[in-house]
This record gives sequence, structure tokens and C-alpha cells, in this order.
Amino acid sequence: MAWGALILAGLFETLVVASMNQFAVRRSWQPIALFIGSFGGSLVLLQYAMQTIPMGTAYAVWTGIGVVGGTLVGMIFYNESGNWKRILCIFAILVATIGLKLLEG
Repeated sequence: MAWGALILAGLFETLVVASMNQFAVRRSWQPIALFIGSFGGSLVLLQYAMQTIPMGTAYAVWTGIGVVGGTLVGMIFYNESGNWKRILCIFAILVATIGLKLLEG
């Protein structure tokens, strides 16, 4: 259950980043509301996950999901570069995140 909460927290973190970018594009209250709700949800789920998962592992996985998600959102919705070097880095982050899960003691 804790790992599911942590993954969901990371996905909410992706929404946080997307809402900040959306606010930069168009200044309105909707991106601010999305930012507040998704950041709050992300932190609550991260705190829940950290009751079971070690802090260092939980934080690394949470930020890794946020980085990968934010990068993919940028590539898909904001025309950011999707070159092979960026894809390779995303793959490296995913491998390291999975490694943390597998090596959790």
C-alpha cells in the first residue's frame, strides 16, 4: 500500500510541475488551484508512504517520478526536445528508481 501511495504522490508531483508551467503560460486561478491541490495531495501521500518506506528511498523515488513525469509532460504537451539523450536519462532515472525498490532492506 505504501508503494502505491508513493507512486501516486510522484504522479501528483508531476501535476505540480505542469501546473506551474501552465500558470507561466496563462495567468489564471485554475493552475494555482491545481498546484495547491496536487502539491497538498502529493505531500500527504509522501508522508503516508514514509511511515513504511525509508525516508531516503521514498524521497528519491518521489522526486524521480516527478522528474520523469515533468520531462515527459514537457515533451508531449509543450514541444520540448525528445532527443535520444533525454530519453536515455529518463531511462537511467527509471532504472535507479526501480533499483532502490529492489534493494530496499
